[in-house]
Amino acid sequence: MPSLSQTQSLAQTQVLAPQLQQSLIILQAPVLELRNLIQQEIQTNPTLEEESLELSLEDRKREHDEFQEEFERLAKLDEEWRDYMAQSSSYAGRSSEDEERRQFFFDSLVREETLQQHLLEQIGTNDLADTDRKVAELLIGNIDDAGFLQASTEEIALTSGVELEDVERVLEIVQMFHPVGVGARDLRDCLLIQLKRLGKENSLEWRVVDRFLDDLGKRRFPEMARRLSTTPEQVQRAANFIATLDPKPGQIFTADPNNYVLPDVTVEYNSGDWVVALNGDQIPHLRISNTYKDLMSQEGSASDVKDYIRDKIRSGKFLIKSIHQRQQTISNIAVEIVKRQGEFMSAGASALRPMTMVQVAEAVGVHETTVSRAISGKYMATPHGVFDMKYFFTPGYQTSDGGEMSNTSVKGEIAELVQNENHRSPLSDKEIVETLLARGIPIARRTVAKYRAELNILPSNMRKLY
Repeated sequence: MPSLSQTQSLAQTQVLAPQLQQSLIILQAPVLELRNLIQQEIQTNPTLEEESLELSLEDRKREHDEFQEEFERLAKLDEEWRDYMAQSSSYAGRSSEDEERRQFFFDSLVREETLQQHLLEQIGTNDLADTDRKVAELLIGNIDDAGFLQASTEEIALTSGVELEDVERVLEIVQMFHPVGVGARDLRDCLLIQLKRLGKENSLEWRVVDRFLDDLGKRRFPEMARRLSTTPEQVQRAANFIATLDPKPGQIFTADPNNYVLPDVTVEYNSGDWVVALNGDQIPHLRISNTYKDLMSQEGSASDVKDYIRDKIRSGKFLIKSIHQRQQTISNIAVEIVKRQGEFMSAGASALRPMTMVQVAEAVGVHETTVSRAISGKYMATPHGVFDMKYFFTPGYQTSDGGEMSNTSVKGEIAELVQNENHRSPLSDKEIVETLLARGIPIARRTVAKYRAELNILPSNMRKLY
């Protein structure tokens, strides 16, 4: 039996204090998220209240005086409300007219139709027998959001107890539903269904999809032309038509998420200079309630009550300080970004300069990790659009004339070369390297291939037009 022993070891671990953790969360939070965090703090910390910037000193004094009256009135509200509810006969129930109005309101709400609902509604427009209707509903239940059938007809026949031939027959009916191409087993089946609806069963497009779908994806036009006894130009025209078909017909019923971006910083040109403004309108302005300050100064307050209020006031002050520090840090970083990227503000992405977080951190006087946290999830509104603040931090290249160019600008050069190339003789990666070198931009061939892939630009052999 192995012996048991105890050992001691000394190690250092870094544990962040709760307040420091809260400060980092506030620094990293975007505007809308920060607003929610502040609202949560207001609900849990009674000493915090939102300050209205539009109130004058007299209005604030009157608001404070009215607080006591309001509090006394609310103290009696619960008992009075219960008495009223007990005596009120109108609250006992809603009238039938009220119920009808309420139901009409809910029925009037707009609901987005799903693909399955759309297909099920079309069953009613077809004169199907009860058995076929059940099979159709089962088929539709196995169609995914892209419009493809996820279960085989054999599995559905086994599940429904219907003959396989009948399932296949009903599937052909479902495949005639809208959207065109729905109910297909795979991409080839989906494209063929669409071509059939267009009356192209004997066309070159049909033969290309039916026999050479893999070669089509790799744009092997000469080889396909030879095997189809036609010309590469004809195959390319067929490929262009096939590209107009919908590879995922069901996605038209998939609602795109509405992602709204609220910029934290806005940059505008004013009086001959670029001006940086923080978006603070969405951030509540907080203060410590005078009511609780008065409670702390009252002689009759219990010690445990004072301890509770003191702790909440201390927490509230730290929150207000953290928000102020957040705003100041983001402002300092944004000013430094605009200072270094002034050419971008004037000319756009082609003038983006190389810039690292270390450079900005040294200029602002904070640590690099603070810059990283401060710009995380933050957006800057510029004359050329709204950009993630991380967009402005990019490595670069030393040009032959001693200047610097960001990799974003290099990508723009590559995209421009491809856009203006001879499409019958596309530029290879080697030729792009040579052209950029002639422009004073030294770059490796593998880097060109990497940037081309990031720009979703095909290799030269797949970009060739016949």
